[in-house]
Amino acid sequence: MMVMMSGARSQLLLLVLFVAIFHLLVQEKSTTAEGLIMCNEGERQALLDFKQSLQVVDQVGNGGLSSWDGKDCCAWTGVYCNIFKGYVETLDLSERFWLVSGTISPSLLKLQHLSGLFLRENDFNGSRIPEFIGSLKNLVYLDLSLANFKGPIPSQLGNLSKLETLCLGSVLDPNYLYNMNFNNKFPKLFSGNLEWLSRLTSLKHLDLSFTNLSKASDWLQVVNQLPFLEKLSMNDCDLPSAFPSSLSLVNSSTSLTSLHLSGNYLTSSAIYPWLFNVSSNLVFLDLSRNQLKGPIPESFGNMVDMEYLSLSHNQLEGGIYRSFWSMCSLRYLVMESNHLSAFGFVQNTSFGTADSLEDLRLAQNQLMSSVLNEVANLSSLRVLDLGYNLLKGTISESIGQLSNLWVLRLAGNSFENVVISEAHFSNLTKLWELDLSYTSLTLKFNSGWIPPFQLGDILLSSCKLGPRFPEWLRTQNLVRALDISVAEISDSLPHWFWDQYYQMEYLNLSFNQINGTLPSNSIEMSRLDLSSNNLSGPLPRVLSVLLSLNLSKNKFFGSISSICNIINKDGLRVLDLSINQFSGVVPNCFAQFPKLTALNLADNNLSGPISSSLGSLASLEMLSLHGNRFAGKLPSSPWNCTKLKFLDLSDNRLSGKLSLWNSQSLPRLVFLNLQNNQFTGKIPFQLCGLKHIQILDLSVNKISGTIPGCLNNFTSMAQKVDLDQRIEHLFTVPRFGYVTNHPYGAFVELNYVDEALLVWKGKKQLYAKILGLLLVIDLSSNKLTGEIPEEISSLQELIALNLSRNFLTGQIPRKIGQLGQLQSLDLSRNKISGSIPPSLSELTFLGSLDLSYNYLSGKIPSGTQLQGFDPSIFSHNHGLCGPPVTPNCSGSVEVPQGQLERGQDDFDEFLEWFYAGMGIGFVVGFWGFCGALLFKRSGRHSYFRFLDEVKDWLYVTYALQKARLERRIQA
Repeated sequence: MMVMMSGARSQLLLLVLFVAIFHLLVQEKSTTAEGLIMCNEGERQALLDFKQSLQVVDQVGNGGLSSWDGKDCCAWTGVYCNIFKGYVETLDLSERFWLVSGTISPSLLKLQHLSGLFLRENDFNGSRIPEFIGSLKNLVYLDLSLANFKGPIPSQLGNLSKLETLCLGSVLDPNYLYNMNFNNKFPKLFSGNLEWLSRLTSLKHLDLSFTNLSKASDWLQVVNQLPFLEKLSMNDCDLPSAFPSSLSLVNSSTSLTSLHLSGNYLTSSAIYPWLFNVSSNLVFLDLSRNQLKGPIPESFGNMVDMEYLSLSHNQLEGGIYRSFWSMCSLRYLVMESNHLSAFGFVQNTSFGTADSLEDLRLAQNQLMSSVLNEVANLSSLRVLDLGYNLLKGTISESIGQLSNLWVLRLAGNSFENVVISEAHFSNLTKLWELDLSYTSLTLKFNSGWIPPFQLGDILLSSCKLGPRFPEWLRTQNLVRALDISVAEISDSLPHWFWDQYYQMEYLNLSFNQINGTLPSNSIEMSRLDLSSNNLSGPLPRVLSVLLSLNLSKNKFFGSISSICNIINKDGLRVLDLSINQFSGVVPNCFAQFPKLTALNLADNNLSGPISSSLGSLASLEMLSLHGNRFAGKLPSSPWNCTKLKFLDLSDNRLSGKLSLWNSQSLPRLVFLNLQNNQFTGKIPFQLCGLKHIQILDLSVNKISGTIPGCLNNFTSMAQKVDLDQRIEHLFTVPRFGYVTNHPYGAFVELNYVDEALLVWKGKKQLYAKILGLLLVIDLSSNKLTGEIPEEISSLQELIALNLSRNFLTGQIPRKIGQLGQLQSLDLSRNKISGSIPPSLSELTFLGSLDLSYNYLSGKIPSGTQLQGFDPSIFSHNHGLCGPPVTPNCSGSVEVPQGQLERGQDDFDEFLEWFYAGMGIGFVVGFWGFCGALLFKRSGRHSYFRFLDEVKDWLYVTYALQKARLERRIQA
């Protein structure tokens, strides 16, 4: 009975307590309904003051922090309050707004109960982190990562004794930041030492990635003093690898489970002793992109709880040995870009790793073919990346038994004469990505084969698939990326192809012999490359190409006006329609493509003036209009293409004065080719402002005046600088499907390589792979006068100089021998006189020389270089003597028989034209004069009156001179 009474009393007390709490909640709600505020008025005003210090752009389109209005600040976006007492506990503006400019107001100090401050991914314009944040004593979470702060990290942050999470760097995927070059976009924070961190004894999560800690030699000592630290991220911090000799290896942070130290300068001898002393609890370890060398220590095998291990992009050697396979929890092993040569000891499936390993990435090492047989025992594998190793020989069909495999990458190996059949894919029902690019594999499947998988990414470049178009592709309905370039396909596109594949992210059919046309309706892709085929027809009416479109080297025809209908204009980076049969006027719509990097319309039949809208492309780096029928003058308004590196307008019908606007318009120009047009006027002085120019071709025009002496401003030609072999344009784009766990990151760097026709040693040749190494000036076939400026001798890195077929006078510069890298020199068919400078014989790399048809004289300088040339390069300089023209310079000049014969032929031809012209001149002159006297009376009278006046003038002049002479004799 007493027990029952006690139970009833307890239930009654619980009921009373529940009613009381309910009453309080109802009362709280009612007071709010009556207009009473939940948040403290002082905190509300503090938030408004904080808002006033910012200039906010709301990416959602609500006009900024529009919700920050009214009396209830706890209802404002990003503000979180205590539900019982109403004070502000958390302020979170991360991932919602982009703070274009502004500062953090000290009014936040009035939020005395603030425990969480999140300002991640905003833009505070490179300002410093305010020191007063260290006075927010109740802060538990502080996230200022990716908020564009720079300068020193304030040591006052060490006063936040309750802090458990501190993020000042990057909390995103480091591969993302690495590929996107955020290192330059966001100025780095820095800290000379990290003593202030040691006072944050409650810290569990610390992220200082992408801050400069190069002088923080105490970083490891400080980490040892954080007893509760679980996750440490110091990616790309320039961490010093030298530690104090007094550093204790005893780690007081026994809870450390996640360690991110990629992208530093850590060496094996520096980090290994500390690492293996604290490794017992590690679950995640990233030491990629450091300076680890030598064999992989067996001590890694003691990390029995490890799930993710990345040692990629180091200089590790040897193999992955038995000790690794005692890591029974290991799921991800990332070791690409090292010097590893062996992978073994997985045959014994008793090791736990053989059952747990899901992701194995060993690309870009020196592994041999045996690894393919060994990985077949890893039954849990989902990702296998062995690309760019030394694999060769056969591929075992046992790889087809990896039933859990999603990703198979064998690209960049050498499997010549190896055939892949259906058996290699027999049980790969989950396969999503297949990358066999650049392996020379032959894929030979039975007709009608239906694969057991549905692929998303099919990358088979340089595999042998032809000559017929692969029919099994018709069964793949989920494809987002298809690359079957250089696949020896000489067939027509099947009727089903565009119906099935008109909409994907990436399609590359280049360098085959594929026939067919594009669909007439629309194509929706991020990257489309159909270059170097036999495709024909007009462009589709609608194109939706996000990044690049390459239709070059085909037989497309008609107008290109439909490019104005490209959807997603803000994303287009590359447009290449070169070497086709397009015609008509280029549309004036390029201002719609603000991110266009490369535009190539070369070798078509396009006509009309150059579109003025091209000058508004601020991101343009490459423009080629070569080999068309463009006419008229260059646009008169200055171009805004300040990033332009490559400009080719050669082989057109452009005219007018040569104008490059001003040196600020094209400050980065490397390649300028205006050859074979009709430009007139002088070489503009602005040309000398192109300091980075490497190839300058103004040949075959009507340019007059003198060669400016300021060409020595061409820094790339005057000084030894590092040159890229190719002139290319790089840009970073998301990988297919925005894959974040790709071994090379979520982004990929694409490049567009320029190519150009240049006259080299008298022949026109196409250059692409080594175009960036050529340093050329070609001003030939113009109307230039005056002397060759001495300043040209200062271009010590110049490789080719062509000033032929002008009207240049004076002498060859005395110091021309300073052009030590010169391989080709052509000064022929000018009016250059004087002797050949002795320094010319010092050009040891000179392989092509032509000084013919000038007025040179004297002895040819001795030296094996000049004497080794054919005598014809000195022809029609009748004052030259010495080898190779004559044996010596004594007596008359002896000209070799071959040269005499060529000279006699030229002279005979000259006499024929001379006599013919004399005869015509006599007839015209005689009848022009005598006919006028015969048929025009007034003419005859004027002529004889003129003769009488001349006779009288001669008589008077003679008489006066005779009288003067007689007077002098008599005197």
